[in-house]
Amino acid sequence: MNAVDLMLLTAEPKGIEVVWQWIQDHAEIIKATLRAIVEISALAVVFYYMFNYLQRSRGWPVVVGFMLLLALYSMITALELNVLRSLLNQLFLFTTVAILIIFQPELRRLLAVLGNLPLFAANEESPLDVDAVVQATDRLSRKRVGSIMAIEQLVDIHQETQSGVLIDSALTAEMLDSIFMPQSPLHDGGVIIRGDRIMYASCIFPLTRRIDVNRTLGTRHRAAIGLSEETDAIVVIVSEETGDISYCHNGALYSKVELKQLKDFLLEMLKAEVKPEETRPWLARAKDSLRDIADMIEKKLRPKEKTK
Repeated sequence: MNAVDLMLLTAEPKGIEVVWQWIQDHAEIIKATLRAIVEISALAVVFYYMFNYLQRSRGWPVVVGFMLLLALYSMITALELNVLRSLLNQLFLFTTVAILIIFQPELRRLLAVLGNLPLFAANEESPLDVDAVVQATDRLSRKRVGSIMAIEQLVDIHQETQSGVLIDSALTAEMLDSIFMPQSPLHDGGVIIRGDRIMYASCIFPLTRRIDVNRTLGTRHRAAIGLSEETDAIVVIVSEETGDISYCHNGALYSKVELKQLKDFLLEMLKAEVKPEETRPWLARAKDSLRDIADMIEKKLRPKEKTK
């Protein structure tokens, strides 16, 4: 029974019964076909985005090496070289552990982002004083004082850096301004902001190893990109040479932004403008989660610099 026959049959009342009977008779085949289509489509999407994401990470050479090993294993199996195949089988036993170790930063960032989706997040105000960060950035920019401020979210930044001096002071514009003054002993390095506290100062952040970034970028901007690649932090940078303001998130650098753009971005990312009494239905939060996942994939595929 082809598609034309089905259309002709459905034009008559008895035809509907025939079609329904045909569907019931072939229910198992239809289910198996639909199941195969869904599984193949899901795997294709997952592998596509996974390879595009890993291609921009530091673990991409490892992925290439692993694919070469798989190709070598297939060739050895086809040639029935049993000794070499046995050795490769032993090597592949450690693959799972090796993947967890090598891609630990990427996996942790992915899990942190998923856990921070609106579907699972609570409707609470962020304790971060956005105005204090914006005011300090404005002062430092007008004075052309170089600075880098990392706003911690879910991933513990200090565990990534293992550097810096413990401050644990209230988050104020005056405190940030004084830390980055050239006369201050803590001005060289970055600060870590956790909630409404300045936790650490004079921190050394990891530099990005990407080769597609602008070669004119200085150490501060490369450190901001590197930290945002390994954690979910938002990093605010002020250029010492020009006083330009930039911010970095998810490995993407947004250069030469205005104060309003910075404030709007912080309010949006940290959910600081959500009112406590505001309750959102589960379905709305699920839709926002799907939208955030799509945005996250888009940013991972194109983590580029944005200038105005």
